[in-house]
Amino acid sequence: MKCPYCGMLDTRVIDSRLSREGDSIRRRRECVHCGRRFNTFESIEDVPMMIVKKDGRRELFLREKIRSGMIKACEKRNISMEIIDACIDRLERDLQESGSKEIPSSVIGERVMAILHDLDEVAYVRFASVYREFKDVNDFVEELKAVLSSRQASETRQP
Repeated sequence: MKCPYCGMLDTRVIDSRLSREGDSIRRRRECVHCGRRFNTFESIEDVPMMIVKKDGRRELFLREKIRSGMIKACEKRNISMEIIDACIDRLERDLQESGSKEIPSSVIGERVMAILHDLDEVAYVRFASVYREFKDVNDFVEELKAVLSSRQASETRQP
């Protein structure tokens, strides 16, 4: 750490304490060169995730947008808010753990669809109809066929 008084880089930590909020550490340091003391604060760098839209625009990742879409898809289904929030928690954690600072909106849309597919087939088709911009009934029928064949495949694998 650079000494604010003499500019030398050789300092040592004398004392460390957790802040009242618990989100940073206060360090008391002493410069080995000039002997003066100073404080530094260490905290976690919160780098926001950015979403890259289809048209190239970038916007801040907003959990509430995903939540709103999932609530609409799960409307009048037997799915609690706790389950929806847990799914969003898992999605957000996975996105953060990926280490990517910019995430294409298509990745998020596909992951939400995968979550809904496992959670509730009706909610999945509702979300897919908006996300994939179904133009007519034929698009619905094709998606329903895919859901039904997926269900039949999983039923035949079960003992």
